[in-house]
Amino acid sequence: MGVFLFLFIVMPIVEMTILIKVGTMIGALNTVGLVLLTAVIGAALLRQQGLSTLLKANQRLNSGELPAQEVAEGLILAVGGALLLTPGFVTDTIGFLCLIPGSRHWLAGQAMKRMVVAGQSGSFSFRAGSGPFGPGQGPKGPGQDPFRSDRDDIIEGEYRDETERDHERLDRDDRNDPKP
Repeated sequence: MGVFLFLFIVMPIVEMTILIKVGTMIGALNTVGLVLLTAVIGAALLRQQGLSTLLKANQRLNSGELPAQEVAEGLILAVGGALLLTPGFVTDTIGFLCLIPGSRHWLAGQAMKRMVVAGQSGSFSFRAGSGPFGPGQGPKGPGQDPFRSDRDDIIEGEYRDETERDHERLDRDDRNDPKP
């Protein structure tokens, strides 16, 4: 409840106060221009950083790794973009911090730590880069893929689900076969 109170009541009041103070110092038109300029710069930076993060996530997926860090960074980029589109200097500052790679990596790392701790306290655990047996530990021993089969007995073919036909046949047999 405290976060929502801050976001929806306190933050707009702070933003309006700062916008009024800046407007009295540099003029209303210049203040509006500055807010629009930060939105344009933020959109360009969001586009560039988002594409970079997407390419990194794609590389990790292609190498068979879980792109958990990139997913967390993508969420932080989305929040940063939304904050940059919100008029105000405080939200713009926080939005730019979400878009700068160094601070975004740090924020994503902090988010990843919280996810692991929260997951361990519940009935499941989430660990980036590990399978169900832990990193490199599978039923076949350390360092082997637990999901890879050593057998090459793959049978290719087509199938048809006939469970509905089986039920109809059983129902028909039950009606035609009187019970003693």
